[in-house]
Amino acid sequence: METKKNKQISGDVSVFHRRPLPDQTAYLAGYAALIDFYDLQVPLPEKMAAISSQHKQYTTEGWSIYTLRHKPEATLQGQLVFALKYEGVDLAILHALFNKIHAKEIESWVKSEPVGSYSRRIWFFYEWLTEKTLNLPDAETGNFVEALDSTQQYSGPSKISKRHRVRNNLPGVPDFCPLVRRTEKLESFIAMHLDQLAQKKMGKFHPDVLARAAAFLLLKDSRASFAIEGERPGKNRAERWGRAISQAGFYPLSLKEFIRLQKIVIEDQRFVPMGLRKEGGFIGVHERLTGTPLPDHISAKWEDLPRLLEGIIATDQRFKGNGFDPVILAAVISFGFVFIHPFADRNGRIQRYLIHHVLSEHGFTPKGVVFPISAVILERIDEYRRILESYSRPRLEFIKWRPTKSGNVEVLNDTIDLYRYFDATLLAEFLYDCVRQTVEKTLPNEISYLEQYDLMKTAIHELFDMPDHTVDLLIRFLQQNNGVLSQRAKEKEFKALTSKECRQLEKLYKKIFLEPT
Repeated sequence: METKKNKQISGDVSVFHRRPLPDQTAYLAGYAALIDFYDLQVPLPEKMAAISSQHKQYTTEGWSIYTLRHKPEATLQGQLVFALKYEGVDLAILHALFNKIHAKEIESWVKSEPVGSYSRRIWFFYEWLTEKTLNLPDAETGNFVEALDSTQQYSGPSKISKRHRVRNNLPGVPDFCPLVRRTEKLESFIAMHLDQLAQKKMGKFHPDVLARAAAFLLLKDSRASFAIEGERPGKNRAERWGRAISQAGFYPLSLKEFIRLQKIVIEDQRFVPMGLRKEGGFIGVHERLTGTPLPDHISAKWEDLPRLLEGIIATDQRFKGNGFDPVILAAVISFGFVFIHPFADRNGRIQRYLIHHVLSEHGFTPKGVVFPISAVILERIDEYRRILESYSRPRLEFIKWRPTKSGNVEVLNDTIDLYRYFDATLLAEFLYDCVRQTVEKTLPNEISYLEQYDLMKTAIHELFDMPDHTVDLLIRFLQQNNGVLSQRAKEKEFKALTSKECRQLEKLYKKIFLEPT
């Protein structure tokens, strides 16, 4: 690689891909230098690297600034070593790079450093990503090295690649392998052992209450999943989808299973094409006058859907019983699915089903209990949408498309890497935060409420000969008015109660529901 692209950036070149450098003396390094020099058409990582003449290493929004002692050689080899050492693995950038350079450049590097850890890792990535075999004999010496530095990014089960003397610990397969960086936030979540905490909290409640709570939470999650998409389902539709959620983790993922879920989600199949899309897809609106699509997200090309879904299925199977964190895996699988958007409609609800599937399949959720994750997502709907946009918006500029006569989009370029190689760190952090909220607050609060409800109901029965449905109505009225019976309720539904009895009920409600225990 020539040195001209690594010269110091002067004041007239202070912005890289609309991302201002925080230091006018800095110049690009690692992946940024490679993207710049080779004009790689890839979404930028959350942080890019630059070298500063100042003796200070620091991070800012969008940048990691390194000192001169970190300065890489201004060559392909030097920049790749810097990237792997300090920035971790970015499969999308590496694949784009390998499609730009000549194979002989990698071959020459490996021949010059046959036992080098970085040369053998790049050799492995080249053949793994491109499915091409370099003109090199199998490595015979050198210690085995991990493909992915597990101190930087979460790794999968290790599989020996004898040819490269590399341990393939990538958390996926060539057709689907998002990566997640180790962050303080994720490490703190993992250290909480939320699965054990959930089991402990559940153990405090009577089995009968738990059984009722499980049914209630199932329906709550089902209704919330509809509400996220702006729907208000009838009781039958919500219960039907709730029954599907209760089976999450029972059946292994497969194309047949995805189709089964689609048929459950879409009851009236007269107006929606069933099965995998046979045309483009997007999320957004149409321009009012012309009907031209205005996409916020463009789905994967329909021709790529079988490969991408098989990649998701293979990744899910790869992690069975190997101890990989279930919440991180749930984020990767579920968000990967919704970004691909394989169906014409209702992909979002299946995405949230996949969260339940992974958590249940890996024994993270207590047996017989569904975490109401959708209810928590609904509470954080703005954050959820920002997370989705953080993936979709940066990728729109790399998708060439044209509108179709039917008001859809037709993708014109190769986009498969956008959906199989991406950084899922923010997605994992969001989902883990939702799981934490579910375990620490939502789950115990809902079950505690049932206990309080039972206490209130028993106390009312001791005071009055009231049918159950009237007791339920009375408690609902008290709930709606923060423990006080409205004047309307006193004059209509409960006009038989005296003023003294109303005050007695209000005091009872306050003691059971509102006073801290």
